[in-house]
Amino acid sequence: MTNLANKKQLAARTLNVGKNRIHFNSDNFAEIKEAITKQDIRDLHAEGIIMIKPVKGRKAIIKRKTVRGPGRIKRTVSKRKQIYVKITRKLRRYLKELKRIGAIDNNLYLDLRKKIRMREFKSKAHLKEYLKDLKEIRTEKIKTKEQAKEKTAKKTKSKEKTETKKTKTKEKEKW
Repeated sequence: MTNLANKKQLAARTLNVGKNRIHFNSDNFAEIKEAITKQDIRDLHAEGIIMIKPVKGRKAIIKRKTVRGPGRIKRTVSKRKQIYVKITRKLRRYLKELKRIGAIDNNLYLDLRKKIRMREFKSKAHLKEYLKDLKEIRTEKIKTKEQAKEKTAKKTKSKEKTETKKTKTKEKEKW
């Protein structure tokens, strides 16, 4: 058996494949030895004396369409998170509109944003209901404060009247 490494290299270059894929038919070594030109190699390949082995594993021609590294894997987000994101965005948009209009002040806006993030509100209707209740509570507090002020104002007025009467009577006694 003779060394046919140079012939294998020539065949690989001629047929555009790797050296490992070239296979010589062992019965025709003499013909392979005589082949000098690329055309001789092509003729031997056509006759079936020089064969090309198939590609092992994944073919080099077909490239993978997507790179699947750990940072490139795209999973579908869970349904629960999708729902959370939709509701949160909707409620934040509504709050922003209320703030722009002037229906709520900045402190209430920030407080409600925190509550939205903590998922206290199930829907926009729930948030509207909360705001309605909050408005009623605030109006009640304001009314009670006003009533308390009125009561204190009445007491101070009645005290002032009695004090003025006392001072007048004392002044009369002096004369």
